[in-house]
Parts: sequence; structure tokens; C-alpha cells
Amino acid sequence: MPDLTLLLELLAFLVVIGAFAGVLAGLLGVGGGIVLVPAFFFTFQTLGYDGPQTMQVCLATSLATIIVTSLRSVIGHNRKGAVDWEILKGWAPGIVVGAIVGVLAASALKSSTLQAIFGGLALVIGGYMLLGRTSWRIADRMPDGGKQYLYSPFVGFLSVLMGIGGGSFGVPVMNLHNVPIHRAVATAAGFGVLIAAPSAVGFLMLTIEPGSRPPYTLGAVNLPGFLVVIAMTLLTAPLGVKIAHAMNPAPLKRLFGAFLILVALNMLRKALMG
Repeated sequence: MPDLTLLLELLAFLVVIGAFAGVLAGLLGVGGGIVLVPAFFFTFQTLGYDGPQTMQVCLATSLATIIVTSLRSVIGHNRKGAVDWEILKGWAPGIVVGAIVGVLAASALKSSTLQAIFGGLALVIGGYMLLGRTSWRIADRMPDGGKQYLYSPFVGFLSVLMGIGGGSFGVPVMNLHNVPIHRAVATAAGFGVLIAAPSAVGFLMLTIEPGSRPPYTLGAVNLPGFLVVIAMTLLTAPLGVKIAHAMNPAPLKRLFGAFLILVALNMLRKALMG
């Protein structure tokens, strides 16, 4: 039986993490994973779980929460007719395959290697949020035919290696291919379900050594982390939406991009030290 003080400390950290992730999701439309993974890592490390598989627990727990949040999001967007089901159906097989390969790769890598991957990719995402423009285009329409089967697995694969849903890679890809931003955000929520569901199942089958396994971890998914974060994001996401409607979120998105770059650099520093 885990120490009661340890459990209370874990729950306190998770409440704060979930509340922050929920507000950001509602305010900026960013997936919780980009915040959850480094926050989980800090929490588990602070509580003494800093083994060679700690990042796997962070990725798996983040992806498990994304199943619920993305499913809720895609249902809400679909009610407004914003989901592009043609894109979603065409890209689904490649995304699922990429996600499964991502689980296999993440399971075999060291925690420090996954930290370095997260840090490097988060730098790219943070830079795009800080400097990117919705007017940027590289093509007039989404890749189809053979091209979509080349692009889509990379979206699933890279997302699993970061423990994130479909928004961070899917929205820029669609926006750069002339998909309107609101339609891209809605469709990327569907990407999130396709990424998170198979990868979370895969991570449930992974064996985690004791030094990397916080209390009540099933496979690589920490159950308190999953339950508390889901509860808090459902409570606080509407607050983020209200704030977004009360002010212009664009400057806040750039500010978060800068914040994400700092988080990425800190993750890279820890990876190098590890």
C-alpha cells in the first residue's frame, strides 16, 4: 500500500496540472498533452520516480486522457458540422499504423531519449505557435492518393513519441494545405482519438520497472493521473473558452509558444544531463 502522504502529494500535483491543461485547451485550442507530458514528468520525478521508463508513463497517461478529451471535442465539433469526415476517413488508416509503430518505438527507447525527442519536437511546435501565420500555405488542398499514406503515419508516429493528440501536428498540416482553421481544429480532434486509443491500449501492455512506476500504475498508464486530470480538464476547459471569447487569444498563443520553447529547452537540458 503506497504511503498516504505520497498519494496526497501526487493528487495535489495532478489537480493543478489538470486545471492548467483544461484552461489552456479551452483558451488556445491546444491539446493537453503538450502540457501534460512535461508536467507529469516533473511531478513523478519530484516524488522520486525517475527511472529509465518514467517518460513512457508520462506519454501513456497523457494519451489515455486524450481519448476522452478528443472524443468529447470531436462530438462537439461534429454537432456544428465542422469536422471534415473525408479527410478523417482518408487519413485514419495511416494515423493508426503510425501510432502503433510509435508505441513500439517508445517502448524500446530510454526515458532520456524520449525526453530529447519531446524537447526537439516541442521546439518546432513552439516556434510555429510563436511565429506561424494562418495565411501560410504550401498547397491548395490536402495530400490525397499515395501522398496521404506517406504523410498520415508520421502524424500518428510523432504524436505518440510526444504523448500528444492530433492538434499540434494535424492543425498546422491542414492549415498549410488550405483547410480553414476552425475546420482543421475540429478534424484534428478526430486525429486525436485515432492516435490515443490504439496507443493507450498498447501502453497498457507494457511492463514498467518499479523505479519508474508511481502508485496505481496499470501497464504504463498512471490511473490517478488519468482520472484526476480528466475530471479537472472537464471542469476548467469551459473557463478557458469564456476567456478566449472575452479577449483576443492570438497574442496569448504566441506567448504560450514562447513558454513551450522554454519547456522544450528545459526538457533537452534534462535529457543531456541524464
